Amino acid sequence: MRHRIAVVGCGPAGLAFARVLHRHGYPVTVFERDPSPDARPPGGTLDLHEGLGQLALDKAGLLAEFQALSRPEGQAMRILDTDGTVLRDWRPRPDDRANPEIDRGQLRDLLLGPLDVQWGRGVTQVVPGTRDGVLVQFADGRQETFDLVVGADGARSRVRPAVSSVTPHYTGVTSVETSLDDVDARHPGLARLIGDGALGVYGVNRALVAQRNSGGHVKVYAQFRAPLDWHRHLDLADVEAVRSSLLALFDGWAAPVLDLLRHGTSFVHRPLYVLPVSHTWAHVPGVTLLGDAAHLMPPLGAGANLAMLEGAELAEVVASGPEDLDEAVRAFEVQMWERAGRWAKMTTAGLDRLVSPDPAEALALFDEVQPS
Repeated sequence: MRHRIAVVGCGPAGLAFARVLHRHGYPVTVFERDPSPDARPPGGTLDLHEGLGQLALDKAGLLAEFQALSRPEGQAMRILDTDGTVLRDWRPRPDDRANPEIDRGQLRDLLLGPLDVQWGRGVTQVVPGTRDGVLVQFADGRQETFDLVVGADGARSRVRPAVSSVTPHYTGVTSVETSLDDVDARHPGLARLIGDGALGVYGVNRALVAQRNSGGHVKVYAQFRAPLDWHRHLDLADVEAVRSSLLALFDGWAAPVLDLLRHGTSFVHRPLYVLPVSHTWAHVPGVTLLGDAAHLMPPLGAGANLAMLEGAELAEVVASGPEDLDEAVRAFEVQMWERAGRWAKMTTAGLDRLVSPDPAEALALFDEVQPS
């Protein structure tokens, strides 16, 4: 008899897990609190690495479809000084597919495919060790039991408390996100400034990053070190007040760079939280975690990649029909912790260098990771 498997969360980790299981003909129930796929904006763009996110898609049988949707040109990266001087301008080779970009919405739809997701099923609590298995309680008052519950429900995971009492903590870095639409037609100067991929400008304890998505859409991120309550005298719903505050924070930077903020259509406050670098837990039979629920780290290109590969690998463990599923999941967790711990150390150190008292640290970091 096959095990009753549930995954909570419809992000990259949960969908990769479910899609690989589906490919192996193994039933899985997917629960998502959002009422529909388009209930909220899907977010920006992701670069999927050959040995991580792309490997997960290969395990799901979706690599060719990904390659048709992705944007290899999006691997381009340009670094400016705060006065607008171009310091670095990396452009990918025509055949470079190491880290092509794809919009989060496109990736979600690709992974969703034929999956049967139970939308609008928010989980409130997971209780392991009941007579009938792991009990999942829902916001609508219903409850169901499973042999394995996989928490892939992000930073504020409702599954995590079943295995760990640890909660994310603030890094000291805040990000405020805005967007530019139809940039090539409406803001051709900014389009040329950004190029085909991403643009980064680094100052003392602050940065402005712009990243192309598909369809002429650009996401802009103002990042800076500040107390968590830095906005206590600011109405975050007041677009012009937030814009003025950010322009004051980046005062003195080159006018074309500040146009990234001047032309932003709205602003979303996103303080950056992380879990401890070495986050692990005592194994709990019938429950495990993936992605941000397990190892929330700074958003420097690793999180979604790791999450997808973990989902695909765990699905292969389940689909292989191990004699002792619980022992197989335990072994998977050890492997996940070791790899995620290495990436958490790198991304934590990376954030410290990108939003640093010494802007030269940011440039040095990119020199280390970009191909010569």
